[in-house]
Amino acid sequence: MRIDIITLFPGMFDGILSESIVGRAQKKGIIEIHKHNLRDFSGNKNRIIDDKPFGGGSGMVIMAEPVLKAVEFIKKQAAKTGKTVKYLKPKVVFLSPQGKLLDHKTADALSKEKHLILLCGHYEGFDERAMKAVDCEVSIGDYVLTGGELPAMVLVDAVARLVPGVVKEESSVQRDSFVNGLLDYNHYTRPRALPLARAQLKVPDVLFSGNHAEIEAWRKKDSLKNTLSKRPDLLKKVVLTETEKKYLEEIKKAVLKPQKRRLT
Repeated sequence: MRIDIITLFPGMFDGILSESIVGRAQKKGIIEIHKHNLRDFSGNKNRIIDDKPFGGGSGMVIMAEPVLKAVEFIKKQAAKTGKTVKYLKPKVVFLSPQGKLLDHKTADALSKEKHLILLCGHYEGFDERAMKAVDCEVSIGDYVLTGGELPAMVLVDAVARLVPGVVKEESSVQRDSFVNGLLDYNHYTRPRALPLARAQLKVPDVLFSGNHAEIEAWRKKDSLKNTLSKRPDLLKKVVLTETEKKYLEEIKKAVLKPQKRRLT
């Protein structure tokens, strides 16, 4: 996969793109990431890419021409210098608070693309004529940030880990929260026993049973329990199996079960 990022602040991406999973994916040649300074496509010696809005009003608007030139340049460059894949028509994504909310389904769909071009918005936005080059708009939430750089970083990380070969244990990706519409189950590791002051924080015994069927059942129940407790809205969207429905009813009954009152 190739990812090109058009931004006014390419230096913001240096750390996030060179570390952890995304950094290793680039070293392996699974993903190529290129940054482009929008000012390089200004067409003027002062590298100005914004101007006052027609009709008056506050703020500045990014001009359409630099954006269109940048996208066209990247398309031509990718066609000539692609190393890891034969690039098809790239998908141009505009990071905008007006876009579709980024969720697992969207990230998964984007991970199947061969080439993404990410446009980072700024100021009052882009001249609407620049939208001619955009295929879709994506948002990371109903709030406004200084620019589209942080949302672009989030999108790159969410998409990259879904590309085959990026995460060493791909089975762990398939168990992540939201993959099946539910939250993930709880995880535990050593030591099994914590100091006495925290003795009440026990690890479920079933995880030491060696019975894989029972462990899998516990994990499914715990996933449903977490979803019911933290994100009950997700249960309205997901299609549960008959076994999962049974587990969910058991969990609800346990939650609603009246506590025995001690006599004093």
